Amino acid sequence: MPAESARATDAAADLVATLTARHLTIAVAESLTGGLLVAELVRIPGASAVLAGGVVAYQTPLKHTLLGVDAVVLAEHGAVHPEVARQMASGVRTALAVDGRPADIGIATTGVAGPDEQDGQAVGTVYLGVSFGDSVRAMGFSFTGGRAEIRAQAVEQAIEAVRQLMEPGKPEFAE
Repeated sequence: MPAESARATDAAADLVATLTARHLTIAVAESLTGGLLVAELVRIPGASAVLAGGVVAYQTPLKHTLLGVDAVVLAEHGAVHPEVARQMASGVRTALAVDGRPADIGIATTGVAGPDEQDGQAVGTVYLGVSFGDSVRAMGFSFTGGRAEIRAQAVEQAIEAVRQLMEPGKPEFAE
């Protein structure tokens, strides 16, 4: 297993262990990563205790119909935008509620893996949305490399974003 893949697997294992210890659940909304983030979490034994599931809303209209992203935001900015990432992260928590209980954390990926730009955004532009409690934020990245590398970097950063959220001594959610 390549070193980068091993690091991602270790990070995913750490995240699953932390979520399990804190009795928190997570739901995933993916666009450019196309299921890779959920697959990375599912690879970890015991993930079923914390992972509600995932939605791959690859086509833009699905971000609205499945995840509740505002159609006006999508029309004005396109799918690759920080507000879209925020709304995807919030929406997936409710969309994947179990027994009427929304997931504690929502994580979302949207961006451009290439080969061409999208919505006026350059290849490598990625936004992650993270929703926890009443707080939600987006983080922007500019990754380099080919399509597979950009998608892998997005998965790695998404896991790291949630891991940082869970670090002891940090506020529940820092803006």
